Amino acid sequence: MADHAYDLVLRGGTVFDGTGSPGVLADVGIKDGLIAAIGPRLAAAGDEIDARGRIVTPGFVDIHTHYDGQATWGSQMSPSSGHGVTTVVMGNCGVGFAPCRPQDHDRLIRLMEGVEDIPFPVLTEGLPWAWESFPDYLDFLAGRSFDVDVAAQLPHAALRVYVMGERGANREPATPADIADMAAIARQAVEAGALGFSTSRTLNHRTSDGQPTPTLTAGEDELTGIALGLAAAGKGVLQLVSDFFPDGAAELAMVRRIVERSGRPLSFSLVQSPKSPGGWKAMLAGLSAAVDAGLPMKAQVCGRPVGVLFGLELTLNPFSQNPVFAEIKDKALRDKVAALSAPDFRARLLAHDLDATGPFAGSALRAWDNLFPMGADPDYEPTADATVAAIAAATGRPPGEVALDAMLENDGRGMLYHPFLNYADGSLDPSFRMLTHRDTVPGLSDGGAHVGMICDGSFPTSNLTHWTRDRARGPRIPLETMIARQTRDTAAAVGLLDRGLIAPGYRADLNVIDYEGLRLEAPRVAYDLPAGGRRLTQKAHGYVATLVAGVVTQRDGEPTGALPGRLVRGARSAPLALAAA
Repeated sequence: MADHAYDLVLRGGTVFDGTGSPGVLADVGIKDGLIAAIGPRLAAAGDEIDARGRIVTPGFVDIHTHYDGQATWGSQMSPSSGHGVTTVVMGNCGVGFAPCRPQDHDRLIRLMEGVEDIPFPVLTEGLPWAWESFPDYLDFLAGRSFDVDVAAQLPHAALRVYVMGERGANREPATPADIADMAAIARQAVEAGALGFSTSRTLNHRTSDGQPTPTLTAGEDELTGIALGLAAAGKGVLQLVSDFFPDGAAELAMVRRIVERSGRPLSFSLVQSPKSPGGWKAMLAGLSAAVDAGLPMKAQVCGRPVGVLFGLELTLNPFSQNPVFAEIKDKALRDKVAALSAPDFRARLLAHDLDATGPFAGSALRAWDNLFPMGADPDYEPTADATVAAIAAATGRPPGEVALDAMLENDGRGMLYHPFLNYADGSLDPSFRMLTHRDTVPGLSDGGAHVGMICDGSFPTSNLTHWTRDRARGPRIPLETMIARQTRDTAAAVGLLDRGLIAPGYRADLNVIDYEGLRLEAPRVAYDLPAGGRRLTQKAHGYVATLVAGVVTQRDGEPTGALPGRLVRGARSAPLALAAA
């Protein structure tokens, strides 16, 4: 076999290098899993991919996922790996499965079941529990192979229960001894390779029996103590989700003090809430003031509504609280469809629903003026005339009937879309402002979580299609800017400086994309979790090839079966040649 300068060359594509610069026509040469050269007419390689007429980008770095369980039983981190993502960061929002004593297995499962909508049987059957400490968990992951690189964070809820037991689960204040123990474990975790530490302070996060997350009311002394544990190690990032309501200024001031004392980089989730539609503006202003003062802080934002999907196969639908629907809720989908298509049953269901006066009347389940049928071509910035209420008014039918018929489409697999965050104004203008802000990075895809209600692992694809090409209701974002945002910028936010750019010495994590043909399918349900559990997933068309460490993991939208991805232990430095330049 002849020697070649490169193992693989991506030939003739328009290369967007991740710096935010416009694309240039060039070849990309790959050797030993790294980018070796970029330029015209590179020498022959052992293999080539024809990228002519395509764009070439760095692999996307998704810093907000929940594959903590999936990574222990599976090798493919889908749906993310089907959307150009080559590195995922999990362990966000303070939830995960390590450290954990054997007697607390069910407790953490119920927390993940409630917070991230992953069914108890799935986790019970799927989790091997071959660890107790967080370093044990990392060692277990280090022995596995994936279709993306995987990085983990230490979750506060698991840490709190591990140290405090029942007191921690019941949200009792931590004692100085508790805080010292948590700080020591946090230091040990990042020294073993945890990328950082995460916590949750939102009432949206509850166990499956309705209890708030153990970290909801953790004091500033506790959070600061843990952050100082990372500071003692000299490494690790902090991630936080909070309601920032009713007093966002006070909450942000606390976060700022934690960063001031610890010196560790911190990111927090930022969305537009219908409870305070303009609150995100004040949060961005406060964030910018902190950054201008020299603090390493970012907000994680998303480019479309955080939206719940309702359907007959899913966790909820507009008739979930209807006692007539309760008669069939546990039946197979085909039997539900048969019953809901029968005139007598249908009439009983709709009559009862229209008269309902229970606690869920008028709630999100039947907020007809903010429910949209999810068609074959998803629209994530829908207009008011596309709501269930508007369709009902235009066709002279009751809205419950419109919703039911939408769910009965496609043999009962039709879905309704309820955008509940980032859409208080009925447009994505707030998302545009947040996405283009100096102190934000794209995040919040929640890949691997909310498997029966939310399917946002496709954020990286919709960021490209909607914001750079298809948006018709406001300004767009330059393609080179959006690529940089979800490659270099996200990687840098968590200290992974060896990826996210197309330059010599960087990891050969790359995408070849048919940009004009890039599109999303509608979400669908797959029954491929442990115990036959179901989950929402979503495919994309237009990814010609995705490479991880120079190995093709996806080809024309389908996995190749190659598993070059590994656990990433801790932050990564930029290639020496560039660091010295």
